[in-house]
Amino acid sequence: MKTLLLSEENVKKLLSIEEVMRSVELAFKMKGLGHVQMPCKQYLFFRKYNGDLRTMPSYLEDNDVVAVKIVNSHSENRGKFNLPTVIATIILIDPRNGVPLAIMGGTWITDLRTGVAGAIASKYLAKKDPRVIGFVGAGAQAKTQLLSHLSFYKNIDTIKVWSRSKESLEEYLEFSKDENVNGNDLISVPNVREAVIDSDIIISTTPSKEPLILEKWVSRGTHINCIGADAPGKQELDPAILMKSKIVLDDWEQGCHSGEINVPLSRGLISESDIYGDICEIVAGLKVGRTSSNEITVFTSTGLAVQDAATANIAYKKALKENIGEYIEYTP
Repeated sequence: MKTLLLSEENVKKLLSIEEVMRSVELAFKMKGLGHVQMPCKQYLFFRKYNGDLRTMPSYLEDNDVVAVKIVNSHSENRGKFNLPTVIATIILIDPRNGVPLAIMGGTWITDLRTGVAGAIASKYLAKKDPRVIGFVGAGAQAKTQLLSHLSFYKNIDTIKVWSRSKESLEEYLEFSKDENVNGNDLISVPNVREAVIDSDIIISTTPSKEPLILEKWVSRGTHINCIGADAPGKQELDPAILMKSKIVLDDWEQGCHSGEINVPLSRGLISESDIYGDICEIVAGLKVGRTSSNEITVFTSTGLAVQDAATANIAYKKALKENIGEYIEYTP
């Protein structure tokens, strides 16, 4: 028995935004219909290193895809080690016998599948024909959120971006040039308020543990993708925003203990009855998304293992077809 090894560079060559978006949207639908097994992610906390490690298993029953992701989040990695904040490895398993089909770099998969999840949430929750996107944070996830939204929305006029880190902001602007998105009038702004004001879609991607986006800056009809708050104690929004919004999670259990709502929920500022539902129910057609041009909608993303499994499966199948990667002998 042989196991395919795929490097991060291999994976990047194999995946396109459009096919990952289709696959993740289908995975959301399968989860909404109850056709997946996905235990809540488990954490190990390395508080003295300001980081954590997570394990994320899932089984997509309809297409027999099984994967386990191991992923960290260390916010000081870039400055201390010149490493990404997030580093991931994914193991794809044969459900018939438990043999590892593939072991692959999962960092780009994590970035890409989260980016397309934000665009999918915007598809169902943002108002029609948005023209202005505001980014709070300019790290790796802001880049794939940008590419994914521009892949889906063809009429974006203005993209505003704020970052606490000058280095990250410069990298983001250079990235936008390389990806030829400057025709969308991408501009850096000096503070969070300027990124938020008059934006149709707001995308927050920071590891903040204190609210950055205030209620008084958010207009009616705005949609907010909360991507950064993916662990207990993290939050990017003024809780007052949540109190007047339609709140949509990606997963109830994960969202309540580690998503954008985890802090205000634990403090009693909101309750579970204030949560509208999850994106998987909406994609599956069990609940409707936006129902009014005036409502404020909030998508709180924690990242689902089914997104990783669906995306890793694409990389594996294309690698087999294109003869990419190396094999190791697997002898139990």
